[in-house]
Amino acid sequence: MSINDPKTLLQYLDVLLKFGNFTKAAKNLYISQPYLSQVIFRTEEELGTTIINRKSPRLQLTEAGKLYYQHLESLDNEINKFQEQLSQYTAHEKNYIRAGILPSLGTYLLPLFVPKFYQAFPNSQLLIEEDLPRKNEERVLAQQNDFYIGQNPETVSPNLIYYETQSYSYYAIIPPMSPLYKAGILYRPYEEFSIKDLLSNPLVLTSAGSAIRRQIDHILQHYHIQPTILMESSNIYTVAELAKQNLGVTFVPQHVLTVQPEAQYNLVELPQKLISLKYFIAHAANKTLTASEKGLIESFMTLTNVPKKLT
Repeated sequence: MSINDPKTLLQYLDVLLKFGNFTKAAKNLYISQPYLSQVIFRTEEELGTTIINRKSPRLQLTEAGKLYYQHLESLDNEINKFQEQLSQYTAHEKNYIRAGILPSLGTYLLPLFVPKFYQAFPNSQLLIEEDLPRKNEERVLAQQNDFYIGQNPETVSPNLIYYETQSYSYYAIIPPMSPLYKAGILYRPYEEFSIKDLLSNPLVLTSAGSAIRRQIDHILQHYHIQPTILMESSNIYTVAELAKQNLGVTFVPQHVLTVQPEAQYNLVELPQKLISLKYFIAHAANKTLTASEKGLIESFMTLTNVPKKLT
């Protein structure tokens, strides 16, 4: 027999590839080995080609099998999206709110206000889509999502209304590879440096186009500095860890920093007049907010009470 459910087939293939043979895979799946073999065989018959290379010491996907696996993943994603969209019409007891946020930002921000929102609106469900800021903004403008959560709202579309928090600081991370580094000192005052000195070091930065990178690029242009960029990453946490591991100097928002015992780097708080960070939540200007959506904004704005001091 064959199976038409992509999720089940993906599970069968994943377990087959993990254990490398039908007997162990079937045992792990709590089905019989003949049944699992028959499912794969019938699927191959329908496709007109083999998807499992049975001649290798461990079972592997053939080239056709790899293509079929990708097809199953696409089908499964489409089914999940459809069910999510359909749920707003079939589950009337739930009020669904869709919001987009950058993954690394969501790691920090969401735990700070989402629990408060659920306490106030237990019958609501927040559906989070993690993507790049440009994509998140586009989805709100296209009315595919209700909210866009981001940082530094100065460049958001004029067709969005946003609510912003207070300003937060950036910190420079100076590892031992920098001539500016001083051993045995964690926090150092900005007065010991100039921004030109910091930016003239080899740098580890977030990818071009990110909110943080736009601010750094603006400073580089203002001071006419041609930077030496050793590496870029779309994940600010990766950038911070690379700097801590002595790759190069970087600049990160204070929420990214986790101070380690006996840290082998210096931290310098930068003046907010030079560079700072605000978080925001935005929705389409023509959107009529429901009570729960207003509640989400109110929960988000409690971020203004987040302590500024690093721990």
